[in-house]
Amino acid sequence: MSSQDLEVGALAKSPVKRVTPTPPCKGFIGVTAKIISDPDKSTTLYRRFDALSARNLVFYQAELAELEEQQKGLDDEDSKCSDEESEKCQRDWDSFVRSAKVLGEDQKKMDLAMKIRDTLEKYHEALAKHQILLNTPQPASTTVKAMQNWFTASGSPQLWGASSTIYSNPQDLVAIRVPSEHDQLTDFITHYFDVFFQTSSTRSLQDGSPDQVLISHQAVAAFVAVVHIILAFTLLFGAIISLYTVKSERALLGLLAGWSVLFAACVALLTSAKREQVFASTVAYAAVLVVFVSSDIGGASVNTTGKCICTAG
Repeated sequence: MSSQDLEVGALAKSPVKRVTPTPPCKGFIGVTAKIISDPDKSTTLYRRFDALSARNLVFYQAELAELEEQQKGLDDEDSKCSDEESEKCQRDWDSFVRSAKVLGEDQKKMDLAMKIRDTLEKYHEALAKHQILLNTPQPASTTVKAMQNWFTASGSPQLWGASSTIYSNPQDLVAIRVPSEHDQLTDFITHYFDVFFQTSSTRSLQDGSPDQVLISHQAVAAFVAVVHIILAFTLLFGAIISLYTVKSERALLGLLAGWSVLFAACVALLTSAKREQVFASTVAYAAVLVVFVSSDIGGASVNTTGKCICTAG
């Protein structure tokens, strides 16, 4: 079996190498064993608890808003004080620290400042961590489906109580490890043509759960790379050959537009390129075709000078 495999939630569709089944483990031990059993570690799915994270941030926000109001009240009081000691405490940190150790009012200000610092630090830390989780790529739909099928395969969930629904909402799941080759073409092949990349399947001895199929992620990545190479060759040389054979200027313009649209569609739909990358690569591709057409080896000679060209009869 390849060192990089990923799991799909489907029944075995063809004879494959079957791993020797082991006695089933249930409960926390079984879920842990399932998570670590995948060599590719794509089954490391956990809940983000988006609702709780948002509630926690809202609480921090409300607490800081109250502390801010208290700080504004103390600032207003300080603005009304004109004695020398108060002015020194407002301008010099060491004087403020010394005064806070003696005067009760300044101690109140110091305690508030330290509480704001501590709460604000925790708030920013929670914001940053929540942002990282939200920007983490979504786990593959096939992996989520496989975990859902396995979790409830025996008729009752592996965990009981509130944990019985941990995999029910895919939008609230985060994968600690997502395969690097995670584009739309890979997802399409994994979902619809996984039968060609199966390496093994397993079945539980006692709980009657369906086969869990492992497919080679390395083989899928290699196949996707071959498809990309074929498409790149076709889009380049197919365009050159068609443009070379066409003699009509109108037909050339139509072919230029058609090949450019096809190139943009392939980059956008079959890769993980961003919009600006799709735009930049399409402009470069169209520029290459325009240079080819305007050169001497193009299919039609385009007169760009506006003058008549006379040839000997």
